[in-house]
Amino acid sequence: MITAAIATFAVLLAQPPAKPTAPTKPVEDHSAHVAAASEQSKDKPKEPIPPVTDADRAAAFPQGLEGHTVHDRRFNSFILFDRLEWQGAASGGIHLENTSWFGGDINRLWVRAEGESEDGRVENALVHGLYGRSFSRWWDVVAGVRQDMRPGNPQTWAAVGIQGLAPYWFEVQATGYIGAGGRTHAQFEIEYDLLLTNRLIVQPLFELDIYGKNDPERAIGAGLSSIETGLRLRYELRRELAPYLGVTWDRKLFGTADFARLAGEDVSATRIAFGVRTWF
Repeated sequence: MITAAIATFAVLLAQPPAKPTAPTKPVEDHSAHVAAASEQSKDKPKEPIPPVTDADRAAAFPQGLEGHTVHDRRFNSFILFDRLEWQGAASGGIHLENTSWFGGDINRLWVRAEGESEDGRVENALVHGLYGRSFSRWWDVVAGVRQDMRPGNPQTWAAVGIQGLAPYWFEVQATGYIGAGGRTHAQFEIEYDLLLTNRLIVQPLFELDIYGKNDPERAIGAGLSSIETGLRLRYELRRELAPYLGVTWDRKLFGTADFARLAGEDVSATRIAFGVRTWF
């Protein structure tokens, strides 16, 4: 036993020592490698954007589309019957309001027409012919003439005003008139479309009239003459066709109310209205 152990120990001593193994190389962080590559790419010069050529311009603006590249050169038209309705009360009748324009984005011809009937008689009828020019993105200045056919004898007014879309989407129309004999008239109208859904819309309306002189022939008194308010609920079957139902209230004031009382007429009235709003 002793002899065998000594022989085994002698064999181990005779073997050469084992070489030490090299340490394992740590795995590099991939994110650090990407960040380093990104930093290196920043230092590299970027290829410049080539200059725009005539061929590029021709491809962007083909021939024959001049009316689209500058919109105000294109002739357009818009005809709106904002109110085409029957107003019912003790005595009812038809109420019509039309606004149309013809022209471009900057210069237009505006035509406004209004008419009212009661008990089968035309009580009010007038038409405007106005030149309009856009002076800002949402506003136009208008000037022209207004012709009154009813009530009384026909009368012509010179007209000037502004119209447009005020902040919070209020549609505003303010017009001043000068007639024969130094008569003056100012009219203010505000409308607003409140969308309950994409097709169901409530439209409140407020209108105010002021006259500078008494006009007994038309039963109009000087000063604040009348106010009218309305609320209409319409449903757009299509954008161009919308039946509606509403209620209106109007009142004659001060001198105009005195003329109405002398004629035995009511100074205020509430009416149910139903009709259709359409445009093309």
